[in-house]
Amino acid sequence: MKKIHFYLLLLLLFPIAILVIVTPMDSNKQYLFGIFSIAAFFLLGLSKSRKVTIVMTVLSFLMSSRYIYWRTTETLHFGSVTETILGILLYTAELYIWVILSLSYLQTIWPLKRSIEPLPEDTNLWPTVDVYIPTYNESLDVVRDTILAAQCIDYPKEKLKIYVLDDGKRTEFAVFAADVGVGYITRNDNRHAKAGNLNHAMKITHGELICVFDCDHVATRGFLQATVGSFLADKRLALMQTPHYFYSPDPFERNLSTGRNVPNEGALFYGPIQQGNDNWNAAFFCGSCAVIRRSALDEIGGFAVETVTEDSHTALKLQRLGWNSAFIAIPLAAGLATERLALHVIQRTRWARGMTQIFRVDNPLLGRGLSLPQRLCYLNAMIYYQFGLPRVIFLLAPLGYLLFNQSIIASSAELIFAYVLPHLIMSLAINSRSNGRFRYSFWGEVYETVMAFHLVIPTIITMISPKRGKFNVTDKGNLLDKSFFDFNIVRPHIIAVVLMALGIVWGLIRVAMPDYFGVNPNVIALNVAWASFSVIILLAAISVARETRQTRKTIRIDVQVPAIIHYDNGISLRTHTLDLSMGGVRLAITEDNYPTEGIEEVELLLQRGAVSLPVTLIDVEPEAVRLMFGEIPLDKRRELVRIVLARADAWITDPHPQDRPLHSLGSIARCAFELFYLPWKERRAKKKNRVLLKKGNEA
Repeated sequence: MKKIHFYLLLLLLFPIAILVIVTPMDSNKQYLFGIFSIAAFFLLGLSKSRKVTIVMTVLSFLMSSRYIYWRTTETLHFGSVTETILGILLYTAELYIWVILSLSYLQTIWPLKRSIEPLPEDTNLWPTVDVYIPTYNESLDVVRDTILAAQCIDYPKEKLKIYVLDDGKRTEFAVFAADVGVGYITRNDNRHAKAGNLNHAMKITHGELICVFDCDHVATRGFLQATVGSFLADKRLALMQTPHYFYSPDPFERNLSTGRNVPNEGALFYGPIQQGNDNWNAAFFCGSCAVIRRSALDEIGGFAVETVTEDSHTALKLQRLGWNSAFIAIPLAAGLATERLALHVIQRTRWARGMTQIFRVDNPLLGRGLSLPQRLCYLNAMIYYQFGLPRVIFLLAPLGYLLFNQSIIASSAELIFAYVLPHLIMSLAINSRSNGRFRYSFWGEVYETVMAFHLVIPTIITMISPKRGKFNVTDKGNLLDKSFFDFNIVRPHIIAVVLMALGIVWGLIRVAMPDYFGVNPNVIALNVAWASFSVIILLAAISVARETRQTRKTIRIDVQVPAIIHYDNGISLRTHTLDLSMGGVRLAITEDNYPTEGIEEVELLLQRGAVSLPVTLIDVEPEAVRLMFGEIPLDKRRELVRIVLARADAWITDPHPQDRPLHSLGSIARCAFELFYLPWKERRAKKKNRVLLKKGNEA
């Protein structure tokens, strides 16, 4: 009965929605309509109800649709060929954004907060699991702890087998696998890259479930107990995906002063988007930190090999055959983020090429087996990566008028403001309300701008010729011995900033003499404001290229573990850890009671027993001492992995504060300002040090 009422309500409201979208108004009436709509929108926002959020999402969609309808019917009249080309490019970019916005509203309108399905008490009923750790050219230093963490997973040992899938055919990996007691699989060729590696292992192993970890992703002990139960509860479940959590900072977090204070780039996808996909039974396979049913993979012929993003394509194939997928938003494994911006660009370019390939060779809108919401969720993921060209167009569009006096929107500035402001304000507000703990306002523009210029050509080429290109492995685990600015990666951004600055200056000159140049000051103001916003975003994107020095090999984890300090004179004193890493420990001490000289060994007191580790003194703090571990035997290193990286709650963190759009824009402006301020500050400090050194030498 409720469904009947719901559909009757939709039928009643549909004509009203159409009227809201298509009714034409002059600027005065549109301003009044926009003000009334925004006021009603924010009054609704006083309620925190999820149902009210849905109503606000619908209102935002209607206002955005009204804007795009007005652009389509009223603003595409141009006076020259140049204006026509530039105007159509901008309109197409706006149409693309409207499609992405609409699909994202559908995708995230009701995120599914899935809970853990418990396993039965009788472990005989638990399925067998093969853990795959594929590797190609990564160092053993990167892979070692992933293997040891997999051995720490709480699961019956007779039902769990771990395999290193080495496409690099390296002797040291085979020896290490034998030393720790895990399987080692290699093959004669490297056909189909990672997907081929996984498929080759499937022919040799026999577990009912397959768990995949990239070689830098360290699992927590509870990974399988949190994911496997769902496969027993749902016999048609093919995939359980968990978030990709990164314990090392990505280029945005490391290179921007405010980077650690905002949700990272992947938080939105591994939050509302994947939870929204899960609501529509369209959760994606992301290549790692996932469990897959072998029989489902057998049914589709193994992992997909037709594209360079085998993960998403595999999920699409599974769901075409009616298999279910699921996502649980608990970080149960953690890995290394890309260390440098150039590597980040390479990785994201591969993703963009892969999603474009899937769009071409296995378009979700075509073929059988998918529901309409599933088709739209996959479609959004694939066309999202076409943002390169639209983003570049949005950034540079004001130059059409500022430098070349081309009117690319056939309307007055007043009417443009009247239509665009309600659309922008409401879409900004609803995204902040719905996703504000996962993506702060305007940061999406920064993330996309960093990538935009680099994606234009690869996505166009792949769209035309989907079979071109090859799988590129993302290099991880490297250190950076000195800071530098990567001009090459942001060269197009710098050129764009110079052009935008010229456009703004020329626009201000023209507006200062409107009679001489015959310009409308309102049109100039609109384009200067637009260009100024573009400059702020571009400068923030350029700031990410200030690569900062990275010399720490391991990450510190804040954890308190009882410990005993052993001295070379035989004295032992009790204390506790303040933080731990795979390379060392920071212990709480008080200077009066704890000598800092002669520390020989630290004993960590665990529930499973004690672990004694040789140490060397690194630094003494007022109430702490830093120690570096010496050579650690494998059995002790495994226990260290268990308490540092594989704890069940190791990667569960407090959520970020709710987004504040103006504050978020201010943080981006700060990044833009620091692009100039920080180098000046560093030069000033170096100059001061040289002066002091000179005075010291003279003395």
